Amino acid sequence: MSRKTRAIAAAGVALALGLTTAACGGSKDDNKSGGGSTGGKSAYNAAITDVVNPSTTKGGTLNLWSAQDADFWDPARAYYAFVWNLNRLYTRKLVDYAASPGKAGLELQPDLAQAMPEISADKKTYTFKLRSGIKFDDGSPITSKDIKYGIERVWASDVISGGPVYLPGILDPKGEYKGPYKDTDPNKLGLKSVQTPDDSTIVFTLAKPTSDFIYLLAMPGSGPVPQKRDKGAQYTTAPASSGPYMFKEGSIQPGKGATWVRNPNWDPATDPIRKALPDQINFTVTTNAEDMDNRLMAGTVDLDAGQTGVQATARTKILQDPTLKANADTPTTGFLRYAGLATSVAPLDNIECRKAVIYAADPTSLQTARGGPIAGGDIGTSMLPPNIAGSDAKYDPFNRLQGKPQVEEATKALAACGKPNGFDVTIAVRNNKPAEVKTAEALQAALKAAKINAKIEQYDGAQQASITGAPDNVKAKGYGIIIGGWGADYPTGAGYMQPLADSRFIPKNGNYNLSEIKDPAIDGLFDQAAGETDPAKAAELYNQINHKIMEGAYYLPFVVDKALNYRNPRLTNAYVHEAFGMIDFQALGVSDGK
Repeated sequence: MSRKTRAIAAAGVALALGLTTAACGGSKDDNKSGGGSTGGKSAYNAAITDVVNPSTTKGGTLNLWSAQDADFWDPARAYYAFVWNLNRLYTRKLVDYAASPGKAGLELQPDLAQAMPEISADKKTYTFKLRSGIKFDDGSPITSKDIKYGIERVWASDVISGGPVYLPGILDPKGEYKGPYKDTDPNKLGLKSVQTPDDSTIVFTLAKPTSDFIYLLAMPGSGPVPQKRDKGAQYTTAPASSGPYMFKEGSIQPGKGATWVRNPNWDPATDPIRKALPDQINFTVTTNAEDMDNRLMAGTVDLDAGQTGVQATARTKILQDPTLKANADTPTTGFLRYAGLATSVAPLDNIECRKAVIYAADPTSLQTARGGPIAGGDIGTSMLPPNIAGSDAKYDPFNRLQGKPQVEEATKALAACGKPNGFDVTIAVRNNKPAEVKTAEALQAALKAAKINAKIEQYDGAQQASITGAPDNVKAKGYGIIIGGWGADYPTGAGYMQPLADSRFIPKNGNYNLSEIKDPAIDGLFDQAAGETDPAKAAELYNQINHKIMEGAYYLPFVVDKALNYRNPRLTNAYVHEAFGMIDFQALGVSDGK
């Protein structure tokens, strides 16, 4: 994730499910050091808690750059965190996250729906009524059938792979529905658990109560898709818009970027979330992250859409220059940075060999490679980040907080796995993520001291789903160690860990269970937690899952992520959205109208 960090349901819905928002996951560290509340003025870390430069002025062009292209513009296929954030420009859902900084942004509110759902007493039926006057960019009305069809596309992972696949397990646990492209229903709307009694009503019937269901409806893949415009795998080249912006015709160019212009059929009266200030939004992909940093500091680029932090040279300049620093933030993103240890690649199919890698790693050098404790994050000790209920900061099973490699322990583990003289291994890392490449190099150096000889193989990050996300390819290439990062799809243990550890979340493409964990005990705990309406009990189950993941030595955590990001002083309405761990793109405007 790569993916993503998402967020929490509205208090009203959470209470209806027997939950509280506070207990569903908490919030990210406010990280006020050196900044804090400034009444809307720009200051270091001001955007973490406040709206910096509030304004309602419309016009101008917002210029976003990124060292990483989108994985997919198709909402059902997208799984990069910044792409989910960008999706708010053109994809509306039944519910979405409030446009607010701080904890208020962690609440869901009605979007295409008139109100939050009516939930049956047995907590298995959710009924929504749609707003009137909602339209696609071509002027056609958005109906409940468009929403149902968009959701059905999640089942078609053989055609449109890459995105999250939670909904089938909740709405079709027996796997009876085969997706709209194989649907024998004449209207291609054969998913029985979702009904559309009229164009303004949609009813979901769950197989069993699932406390996290409402979160899934805020994901891009739950947005409406007009069946007549769906081109399957090619839909990503020209997706329909239900939001205030639409893709400029022909502007989507893989590896280069895209452009959004105003959607003339979006009615602001129907949208309580988006203000749509700029006239145009440009997204430019670059292969030179340092050049992008220089453009940011020079004011010719407004924001790094990737939001994973500036490079080392820019980091030093920003932190040492008070003027630059006043336009920067280092939020705790909700991500963990780590390496997956592939159980399909020998000798890492042996738990002791995996332990040897974890013990040999140098926690401090990996932290330094990410940017150090200020801009990189705290040393990671397990696979459940602090913003998720069930996390335990004291849980450090591999003694990583002491900050040094443990060569002696690594040597013992090598002997136990039958490799006393070490072994060879390949580290796979995205070539357009400099911090990831540096962590791969830091890990390579530390492993060498323990007689583990690692070679680094860089690959195109835009192809992640089919390279490190394809288990057959991982095995064929011998990618024993895969550098990754992840933020919660929604802030519960399932929203964070299930794609990383549930054996039922291992597709042929778009896999993020990098270790290919296949533990029935872990799967069973996820099932228990899904039906648990007491958040404290659910958190305990997620704590147990975290322990089992670490006991299996499936992942090597690097850091609890922070990112030093710079924002152009001309930006208005800049704030870090806690649901995404980054600036809320849809809220931004530009002060000079250019």
